[in-house]
Amino acid sequence: MVFQRISGLAALGAGVTYIIGFWFYFSILGPAQYGAANVPAAQHVQFLIDHQAMMISWNLVIYVLNAILMVLIVLGVHERIRAGAARLAQTAAAFGLIWAGFILAAGMVFNVGVARIVALNAHDPSAAENLWHAVVAIGSGLGGGNEITGGLWIFLLSIAGWGSRSISRATSALGLLIGAAGLVSTIPALAEAAIVFGLGFILWFFAIGAELIRTPAQPQPDA
Repeated sequence: MVFQRISGLAALGAGVTYIIGFWFYFSILGPAQYGAANVPAAQHVQFLIDHQAMMISWNLVIYVLNAILMVLIVLGVHERIRAGAARLAQTAAAFGLIWAGFILAAGMVFNVGVARIVALNAHDPSAAENLWHAVVAIGSGLGGGNEITGGLWIFLLSIAGWGSRSISRATSALGLLIGAAGLVSTIPALAEAAIVFGLGFILWFFAIGAELIRTPAQPQPDA
């Protein structure tokens, strides 16, 4: 029960990291057109040079810290739902931990990449621009370019939570919607569904966090 409450607090923290991430993106990165495909790479590299510390801090919050919190969330939710749907819960947890690993890897790629791009630009601007393209492609592929892994995690656990009633119907329904949005976002024509995935997760993190803190289920013995 104590661990589920810790997991609930982690979910609230994860919701805050998402809010910070969206605020930073729409208030700073968006207006600067950072990452826009129609903007020369040299401009993106200069943005990193001018805001290196800020970008590294942002990556630490939305990727590294979020990944650490995600491990606690995945394990806490698994503990809650496993008694009523053991195999499904186990499968969901596997995808959840894989997703947390991808998020952590993305943060490490972005932060190592930022430092390397800034250093490389001092003597080889063209190489720095090429590296920026590579870092963005690899980092985005791991942590947000598509949402299939996170979508599978929340979709499967929501099915388990719905069937076993170990998670409220409202939270389970929200999770199913978010999971479906994540899965269809892998289709190029429906890539904008990733916005529903990200914004919906803010609500879900607070909803599941409140449930885990307020009414933690009794832990079940390991199989």
